[in-house]
Amino acid sequence: MNPTTLKCTVRYDGTNFSGWQRQDNQRTVQGEIEAALSKIANRAVTIQGAGRTDAGVHALGQVFSCRWRGTPPQRLAHALSRMLKPEIRIESIEQAAPDFNARFDAVDKSYHYTFDFNRFPDPLLARYAWHMPGTPDLDLLKQCLSQVVGTHDFAGFQSAGNQMKNTVRTIFSADFAPGGLMVAPAMEGVYSMKLRGNGFLYRMVRNLAGTLVEIARGRFGADFITESLLRGGPFLGMCAPAHGLVMVNVNYDTEPPPHRHEIPLHDEMFPSNMDLLG
Repeated sequence: MNPTTLKCTVRYDGTNFSGWQRQDNQRTVQGEIEAALSKIANRAVTIQGAGRTDAGVHALGQVFSCRWRGTPPQRLAHALSRMLKPEIRIESIEQAAPDFNARFDAVDKSYHYTFDFNRFPDPLLARYAWHMPGTPDLDLLKQCLSQVVGTHDFAGFQSAGNQMKNTVRTIFSADFAPGGLMVAPAMEGVYSMKLRGNGFLYRMVRNLAGTLVEIARGRFGADFITESLLRGGPFLGMCAPAHGLVMVNVNYDTEPPPHRHEIPLHDEMFPSNMDLLG
């Protein structure tokens, strides 16, 4: 039987994982999926994720690709669901074009970061929202966040650990709005930063989230984001904790948004120079 290429969508709670990418002697999402696939196939199977999320980061729509022969996609999805721990769930598996690559074929990705501004933390939100007591100026934060929309050099929002040579990225949309992916719609005091772009530097989303908190606290002015984009690195603010971040969606639309081919279409959410071929 000739091998085929699979496109797989997965969600996971990243709390107890050392990130997405396989690491020696560490529990990772990629490592657990590869172990399950290898057991089913009775041979070593490697996968290629669309983005390499850091330790503690969650995903609702991570995508990975792999070369596969044997069990049909529908049966494979059920088999994996039975084998994987409850923190990981396979949402869908479908056959893709032979040269499909989950990382390099992505048009854009979406991330949400959730804040809990209530006076006391909610225990049911503890894994999914950054508790920062206070009353933010919603209009101010929306105005500040709008400064990232467009094509910019984001070197000023890249953490040390994986310094990319090309730090230009395009953000298609950015919003700061009430609510969160993991909370009831009517819950007060919870807000989310929502970003969609064609690539993100290492900890760029978390650094932007931390910057919004610093602006809300008055440490930085309303023009700090624009000034950082013009100034370049290093990042001068506070990095938000990992648990508030969710990879929401990876888009492979055949109709690319504006600027698709102006910059590399990849993430550096996790510090590594290793490219794993599926």
